[in-house]
Amino acid sequence: MFVDHVKIFVRSGKGGDGHVSFRKEKYVPNGGPDGGDGGAGGDIIFEVDSGSNTLLNFKYARQYKAEDGEAGAKKRCHGKDGLDKVIRVPKGTIIREAESNKVIADLHLDNQREVIFQGGKGGKGNQHFATPTRQAPKYAEKGRPAKEYWLTLELKMLADIGLVGFPNVGKSTLLSMISNAQPKIANYHFTTLAPNLGVVTNKFGKQFVVADIPGLVEGASDGVGLGFDFLRHIERTKVIVHVIDAAGSEGRNPIEDILTITNEIDKYNPEILKNKPQIIAANKTDISEEYLDELKEVFESQRGIKVIPISAATNSNLQALLQEMDIVLSELPHEDIVFAKEFVEEDVIKESFEIEKIEDGYFAVSGVGVEKMIGYTSLDSEQGFAFFQKYLRDKGIIEALERSDIQEGDTVRIYDIEFEYYK
Repeated sequence: MFVDHVKIFVRSGKGGDGHVSFRKEKYVPNGGPDGGDGGAGGDIIFEVDSGSNTLLNFKYARQYKAEDGEAGAKKRCHGKDGLDKVIRVPKGTIIREAESNKVIADLHLDNQREVIFQGGKGGKGNQHFATPTRQAPKYAEKGRPAKEYWLTLELKMLADIGLVGFPNVGKSTLLSMISNAQPKIANYHFTTLAPNLGVVTNKFGKQFVVADIPGLVEGASDGVGLGFDFLRHIERTKVIVHVIDAAGSEGRNPIEDILTITNEIDKYNPEILKNKPQIIAANKTDISEEYLDELKEVFESQRGIKVIPISAATNSNLQALLQEMDIVLSELPHEDIVFAKEFVEEDVIKESFEIEKIEDGYFAVSGVGVEKMIGYTSLDSEQGFAFFQKYLRDKGIIEALERSDIQEGDTVRIYDIEFEYYK
């Protein structure tokens, strides 16, 4: 069963909490803090599996979670890091964040491996927070939270040539005659249920990949038949070859067939035909050449699209078609069609924070946004500190501290920075 579009849930590991403890040993009456750090949570990693060509496994297993980091312990013992979750997918898989539909990664290379979401960092134990004025800190950091996302996986087949056309025009027969592919072939009036790939070797030993793209019928871009599912595969192909019934043996006009198919592709993505060379393989000319002159006038003379008469059934003129494919491919830049990363985690990070009252007169503020602000704000300068105070007020952190009954002169800790609170 061929599956090329699924939705899954992933969760990186949570960081382990730091530990609060103090040395309690004989002959060490004033042992200081010795709480260990928490371990890091496991990452979510995607890896290309060269032996796979479908997303079928993801239809039945939809949740993937990395391990949480373990908490720290006394005697400065570091918590164990959580194990990563490695998810293996076929080459050509595009990973998108489901809510925004933005691209996170395009796995288009052999053995490609991408860390999609990192696990949470482990929290620091109280050994890190001793100061000359606070020698017995009863505070440790909590581990950073896990990252949870719904993702969509799309498999867009990697092929140099894409064969497009209505059902029963001879695409599967053509593919079997020019390549090593062995698709099922019969006089069907419905579409092939999965793309077929074949490798073509020219007379010079050069190889290229040809795909039979199924599902293209009128209304495909609106989801009629299987068209919407398979139109995405055209985006990866470098050259489009329209395979048509030039004899009109199915009772359709082949010129109208091409216009219908190009219209469906344009409706799905208008950039596809602007950027890809096209060839017309006028099939079944062994039956009749009734439309051949008109095809050449409309497409070759007026639009510059080469029309090559062939008969896949009798192996007639297939070398001319292969030669044209080879020429067009050789004129294209040697680079894969890659979908650029669009998603940035900050797109979905909510400005959240937590306030914890450690003890009377001592408060801790934590949160992704406020900790990042600490990292790139110079608190040593008057201007930098004023900017940081404005940030705390704008984000509602000052108001939240006041609701927590903070008093003037109380200590506020943000990450590893402490300062006194004054109105």
